[in-house]
Amino acid sequence: MRLSTKARYAARAMTELAVRSGRDPVKLKDIADSQDISIKYLEQLMHPLRVRGYVKTQKGSRGGYTLNKPMEEITLYDIVYAVEGSLAPVDCVENDNVCGRAAKCVTKNIWANLHRVIVDELQKVTLKDLAEKQKELE
Repeated sequence: MRLSTKARYAARAMTELAVRSGRDPVKLKDIADSQDISIKYLEQLMHPLRVRGYVKTQKGSRGGYTLNKPMEEITLYDIVYAVEGSLAPVDCVENDNVCGRAAKCVTKNIWANLHRVIVDELQKVTLKDLAEKQKELE
């Protein structure tokens, strides 16, 4: 399984917002410049994060993005799921109806366990954790 740039860039953008949390809203251009992400791509990533309530926007000359929830309540899983969707390695893990063999498939439990491990690991990491580690690196 390989995560796309959506997941990696969304995690970086959200970490940037968390590091700058408590200050003025952050302009998309500033996040894009800081994280080496195109503004167009960043706009696409921020949309599902806004829809899910993780970020909010403020219009105007002093506008920009801010976190909409406390950073300790947003997990890496939340961010990745918002931009990628399901992380199940195969469709039958979340929907038995996609395969007529699901009930007698010897590998389905392996795929389900792998999915559970991935989700559990990503849910252990909060945006606060990422922001603290980022501050240590700077």
